[in-house]
Amino acid sequence: MKNQSSVVVSGIGITTAVGGNVSAFQKALMAGEHNFAEMEREGRQKDSHFVGAEIPSFTTSSRLPRKLSSNISFTSAVAHSTLEEAWNDANLTGIDERRIGLIVGGSNIQQRELVLKYQQYRDREHFMSPSYGLKYLDSDICGVCTSLFGVKGLAHTVGGASASGQLAIIEAAEAITSGRVDVCIAVGSLMDLSYWECIGFVSLGAMATLDENQDSNELYRPFDQKRKGFVYGEACAALVLERSDLRADIHRYARLSGWSIEMDGERNSNPSVKGEMSVMQSAMSNAGLQAHQIDYVNPHGSGSILGDQTELLALAECGLRGAYINSTKSITGHGLTAAGAVEAVATLIQMKERALHPSRNLTNPIDPNFNWVTEAKQDVDLNHCLNISIGFGGINTAVCFSGC
Repeated sequence: MKNQSSVVVSGIGITTAVGGNVSAFQKALMAGEHNFAEMEREGRQKDSHFVGAEIPSFTTSSRLPRKLSSNISFTSAVAHSTLEEAWNDANLTGIDERRIGLIVGGSNIQQRELVLKYQQYRDREHFMSPSYGLKYLDSDICGVCTSLFGVKGLAHTVGGASASGQLAIIEAAEAITSGRVDVCIAVGSLMDLSYWECIGFVSLGAMATLDENQDSNELYRPFDQKRKGFVYGEACAALVLERSDLRADIHRYARLSGWSIEMDGERNSNPSVKGEMSVMQSAMSNAGLQAHQIDYVNPHGSGSILGDQTELLALAECGLRGAYINSTKSITGHGLTAAGAVEAVATLIQMKERALHPSRNLTNPIDPNFNWVTEAKQDVDLNHCLNISIGFGGINTAVCFSGC
């Protein structure tokens, strides 16, 4: 698919364990800060010691009425607050609400909330609040956000496992290029894990656990030879996309110059060199770019034993060894459904700042023949960047950002 260059990013918002807004996140990102520790949020542990990065404090959106703030899920509250930052950044006031859309990336994203409700009402079901009939649905995030921001163009969720955040960006871009709306906001929603999902990921061999006497801040090591799997991180990110010719007097972070979705035809978590090569090549082709023009790759890099190796093979086969590479997940943790949107925001920040953030714990790369950014940030002009996301179920996504 060609002609994908008519969409620009005009606003961003983010909430992570290392920064609750764009300014704080940018500072932490460039300093390589982290917040990894044994998780403490209720419902995350059960005779266990799972490590993750949790948001240390959270203030709900100023648009959120106090009565409603106590009656929505943590995922919805974080999504709403993050969207508000992006909305204000893009200054969407005055745009026809029927021409604004919302795509929320993520499915099955409120599991901890459900576990807590089951425990709370296990022996007194008749006292369950009627709002539970709305609250447990992923679509409630759309309902909360559209009702308080007046979005009336379109709104729905998309599920692509760890590719959900980037899938939301792609779906938002296609809603604009198809003419359905003029502005579309993509939200990579916070996946609120309970201890059941943590147990499942550990059993699958995907989630890293601490060895005896190992420090929690040394556990997550994407692309390092000592990697053991992913470490979870609470996160949410929002990007405002719009037609490039809609408003002349706005700040543009970048053009969304190309994108692609490719499926492996695979139910399991096995990565595919062919699928990852195909999605990267298609995104670059749709952007009118060749591999040597890509200045920087923000990879999926979950820390998986097989996944990281597979991704590097795909990058090498695509001719991308010369592009700079770092690991946003090494700082934020793996946001799962939010990851692709978080890493897109990180890419846009780095383009704006003309600097690449460091990677934590990348002391011995599994393939040293890449242009790694390791322990210190690097100043560099970025004209064309590639983001990659990969999800269970064989979904591969990629987007290209180019300077305006």
